[in-house]
Amino acid sequence: MAKLWFKFQRCFRYFRRKPVRFFTLLALYLTAGSLVFLHAGFVGQPAVPQDQASPAAGSPAEGAELPFLGDLHLGRGFRDTGEASSIARRYGPSFKGKETSERAKLGDYGGGAWSRALKGRAVREKEKEKEEEKAKYIGCYLDNTQSRALRGVSFFDYKKMTVFRCQDNCAERGYLYAGLEFGAECYCGHKIQAANVSEAECDMDCKGERGSVCGGVNRLSVYRLQLAQESARRYGSAVFRGCFRRPNNLSLALPVTAAMPNMSVDRCVDLCTEKEYPLAALAGTACHCGFPTTRFPLHDREDEQLCAQKCSAEEFESCGNPSYFIVYQTQVQDNRCMDRRFLPAKSKKLIALASFPGAGNTWARHLIELATGFYTGSYYFDGSLYNKGFKGERDHWRSGRTICIKTHESGQKEIEAFDAAILLIRNPYKALMAEFNRKYGGHIGFAAHAHWKGKEWPEFVRNYAPWWATHTLDWLKFGKAVLVVHFEDLKQDLFAQLGRMVSLLGVVVREDRLLCVESQKDGNFKRSGLRKLEYDPYTAEMRRTIAAYIRMVDTALRSRNLTGVPDAYGPR
Repeated sequence: MAKLWFKFQRCFRYFRRKPVRFFTLLALYLTAGSLVFLHAGFVGQPAVPQDQASPAAGSPAEGAELPFLGDLHLGRGFRDTGEASSIARRYGPSFKGKETSERAKLGDYGGGAWSRALKGRAVREKEKEKEEEKAKYIGCYLDNTQSRALRGVSFFDYKKMTVFRCQDNCAERGYLYAGLEFGAECYCGHKIQAANVSEAECDMDCKGERGSVCGGVNRLSVYRLQLAQESARRYGSAVFRGCFRRPNNLSLALPVTAAMPNMSVDRCVDLCTEKEYPLAALAGTACHCGFPTTRFPLHDREDEQLCAQKCSAEEFESCGNPSYFIVYQTQVQDNRCMDRRFLPAKSKKLIALASFPGAGNTWARHLIELATGFYTGSYYFDGSLYNKGFKGERDHWRSGRTICIKTHESGQKEIEAFDAAILLIRNPYKALMAEFNRKYGGHIGFAAHAHWKGKEWPEFVRNYAPWWATHTLDWLKFGKAVLVVHFEDLKQDLFAQLGRMVSLLGVVVREDRLLCVESQKDGNFKRSGLRKLEYDPYTAEMRRTIAAYIRMVDTALRSRNLTGVPDAYGPR
């Protein structure tokens, strides 16, 4: 024992004199231990080629291969660099191989925490691939603003557009095709009306997904959508417009007509969708398709009882009759008002689109752009609006390239900088809530319950309610050539009110274009309305204060021989 202790002391003194050798030896020992541990982790799970694997293999220990390791990026030696990956990056998710999902069976992984992790990852991979199989890339196609290749709904996002986002938007509305253009524009449709071109011409990355292609300049990357249910193609998002009297010149008003002895709503909607018309009019056993025009403007709705004749193939639906038509709006987008551009020559006249925040300025801009064909500008810069297609956001408000300029300013100096103005006024109770939602939830989001119940809402009303009144009073006092438009009147009689606005802007009013605007008036910035508050956020004291401001504005309007505020604003 003493001899052993003596040897230990000699060894200890040696390493005290030679510390570098000691730590080197310790590092070698730890490295060897790590290698043994890693070897133990993988032993029993060798990657055996398929042609050498036993047909009766039932567990990893018996030789089952693990092809998923390349996809899971578990280590430096397991990265997938094959051709399939580059194809998936180039053409989108539909080209991803199915080898992984076919071979990654849950029973192949064995037990333990490591295997459970692999199993969970495999389940997620399989679910993802099911989603990706909903679309198939079919090619690059020509497109232009005058004659769209896909003539359904369109979406824009110049910052976050992805292939899946476009596909999802189109599939949700029952369209058969989704196309991406210019890296950020998404178009939907039921058929492609354009020529196929070389793949090299679709050469722009998606704005929100680098490495994925989203078309090019006037070029569409088109996908065919595999809809979950065939019935989604039929009704989709067709909108009931009402009962209308038969137009005088039927063949000019509704140019496509088909006899349908077994008439049903979905059959007529299907026909007009296939023919690329936005209106489907059911007349007993005849189906008519067309556009809203001055011959058939859809302004004078009749009592629905006049159209109450039942469909021959649908017991609980009305199909109209030869004198009174039941009309649906199909998913086909009316492209007569979709082209927009900057003014061809710089305007020397600055026209404001002025409103208190939350009064519907963004919606009014959408309507004006569709009605005139020209972009609107802004006194500010809002990146989220630019990303959604309001391209005039990036222009300086004095550039002269936009038809009018959004502003919420109410100071004398700022107001007098404009040569004319459209003053948009909205019910303060609605406007304050809309602006509060925008401030705490974004353009189409909602403020959280905690914000409404917390100190934020009372403080917001205290600061913003006076501004609602002074904003209108200042524009009436300092503004030049001010056209007052009430938000509520614009919603109720869009055709007439929008015509007044376009006239002030100096653009010739085209009635067919205004009718086109009516059919797609909502745009992309309308809150869904599904999250309305279940209680009144205004206290009695708040209402007394706001009512006093309403009376001030009403008096100011009437003193200038203008229409006072609408009755819906409440007692005055």
